[in-house]
Amino acid sequence: MYRSSTPEREPIYTLQFWLLCFSSFLFFSSFNMMIPELPDYLTALGGEDYKGLIISLFTLTAGLSRPFSGKLTDKVGRVPVMIFGVLVCCICSLLYPVISSVAGFLLLRFFHGFSTGFKPTGTSAYLADIVPANRRGEAMGIMGFFGSTGMGAGPMIGSYITELMGMDAMFIASCLFALFSILILLGMKETLPNPEKIQKNHFLIPPREVLEPTAMVPGIILMFSVVSYGVILTIIPDLSKQVGIDNKGTFFLYLTLASLLIRIVAGKVSDRYGRVLILRISTLVIAIALVMICYAHTPALLLSAAVILGIGVGMNSPTITAWTVDRSPERFRGRSLATMYIALEAGIGMGALGSGWLYHNDSSSITHPFWAAAICCFAASIYLIFGVEKDIKTVESLNR
Repeated sequence: MYRSSTPEREPIYTLQFWLLCFSSFLFFSSFNMMIPELPDYLTALGGEDYKGLIISLFTLTAGLSRPFSGKLTDKVGRVPVMIFGVLVCCICSLLYPVISSVAGFLLLRFFHGFSTGFKPTGTSAYLADIVPANRRGEAMGIMGFFGSTGMGAGPMIGSYITELMGMDAMFIASCLFALFSILILLGMKETLPNPEKIQKNHFLIPPREVLEPTAMVPGIILMFSVVSYGVILTIIPDLSKQVGIDNKGTFFLYLTLASLLIRIVAGKVSDRYGRVLILRISTLVIAIALVMICYAHTPALLLSAAVILGIGVGMNSPTITAWTVDRSPERFRGRSLATMYIALEAGIGMGALGSGWLYHNDSSSITHPFWAAAICCFAASIYLIFGVEKDIKTVESLNR
């Protein structure tokens, strides 16, 4: 566990830092602006029965590609990995309007997932390279602010463009956002010392290179925490309607705003007092919010739970990323972050699939997935309180 002991405040607000933040905003805006419109687009193709695959196929590819993006980040460089991820967004955005079949659409969604399999891995590694370790949490919080803003602004921008000029124009706008992100990245200096030229063996991933041992515990904590997000994505639209909230995006708006406001503060506090303390609190806060959702029978109660959940998520996200980097050997930083993101995809997928099984479109069972997710978060919090010290000593011995 990293805890800052130096009183000096080394600069993190460099031009490279802000370019990376703005590139991240454009990237997340690009692929998120189409999310609200894709269900109707798929329905128009005759694939209304496959709406559940819009997110799951995207997430599946992202998870499968993480070991490759991690290795390429450590071998070839941070910038090429980021550029490839955004380039996938750019190309896929242009291909959606020419797709005329359900199978073609689903295949395109599968390939589109490579974007988030690559860009965030390279971005997190680059950020860790350019900021001092004693301000890593703060930097991750600011970066998360830009990414979350893109995720929140993208859908609104996409829906507005679709309403004004049509869906094809929205896909073109998505491509342009990705293109501008690439232009920013092209002007950024590579931070990996002695990057290698890309080789065939960079795509050979032995089993021992799939996961980084020092990132396993942060990954498991993250996986148990984001089960809640898989549940939220799947069940909240129905629960919102059940309690009398007409706009299904209202819950996510409250969650995102609360998350944005807490991220930077939480990152700074984790730099000062340690990652594990903040993670203990954040996992407990997420669990409490999920229990609140189970008892929310009015719009006010549900939206209050959304705010509490946003605070927990905003504390958890930058801290878990900084903790993963703190623990990782520098030469395997990309692999460590890839391991963390694999856990992220796995947790969201488990939450989404488990929700469908527990809920089964039965209103009397609608709170069951939230209880299950709350138990997962409580388990993570208990481990962070009672079981993590032995793991920290093990990691210290691995890094010697």
